[in-house]
Amino acid sequence: MVSSPHEAMHRIFQEHPELFSRVSEVLGVGFAPLASFTVLPNDLTETQPLERRVDTLLRLDTEGDGSFLLAVEAQGRKDPDKPASWAYYASYLLAKYRMQPMLLVVCQDRSTAEWAARPVRFGPPQWPLLTLCPLVAGPHNMPLITDPAEVRKDLALATLSAITHAASPDIGAILKAMTRVLPDTPAELANPIIELIAQGLGKHPSAELWRKLVAVDLSFYKSPLSEELRAEGRAEGRAQGEARRAAEDVLAVLAERGVGVSEEARERITGCGDPETLSRWLRRAVTSPSADGIFTEE
Repeated sequence: MVSSPHEAMHRIFQEHPELFSRVSEVLGVGFAPLASFTVLPNDLTETQPLERRVDTLLRLDTEGDGSFLLAVEAQGRKDPDKPASWAYYASYLLAKYRMQPMLLVVCQDRSTAEWAARPVRFGPPQWPLLTLCPLVAGPHNMPLITDPAEVRKDLALATLSAITHAASPDIGAILKAMTRVLPDTPAELANPIIELIAQGLGKHPSAELWRKLVAVDLSFYKSPLSEELRAEGRAEGRAQGEARRAAEDVLAVLAERGVGVSEEARERITGCGDPETLSRWLRRAVTSPSADGIFTEE
């Protein structure tokens, strides 16, 4: 399973292109309602050996304002070279498709989002040739959706809320609200949402919380993530069982030899989860004159 937040931040717009209407509304930019959409190839490579790929590219057809192209870029950090690439994408798309381009940048931290939102002017200061003004969605302007009723109203926006607020103190409430709604959601819609959130949380501490919530609250779902969690749970259970039996063997040998075991030593033995350490203690228990002696390094 791919676990990159970068993938989730833009791929959600491939899965739910209509999400752009709600995001633009949240950002205070009005577009006519969508009538249709088309996912376009994201390869912007030229005939020369210079490869350029936008993360996600969509054609959006509105009910009243015509059609336009939406390029979605997931940005994980400040990159001084990126605005020039974005400007290139915009001019290339306009030249290739003869349609007006829009750029939406999705971020997970406020400083990167604020950097990406700054207008960038290209050309001499006396007469700028063009100005780049992307729309930016991030933790500074995406809603914190912690109410299950709000999640149920707009599952795609709630998913983006979880992804963009991966490092927020409120992420636990967001994820819990998701697990309240997903059990009542058809599996063909819920399973991709589960995976997108897992991708989006990446290596943030909230990723482990989501894994636990999926294992407990959403355990009936059949998805790569749930299967992975079940496999991990089985492996962890086997390891715990092996450690428990090894600890019992150490205590049994000491008892058979009539060696007294203090409460402190007993807790240390039963609390050890490392099979190698327990195996070493078991060998020492055969000859050690005291229980504490098995802990002494050779």
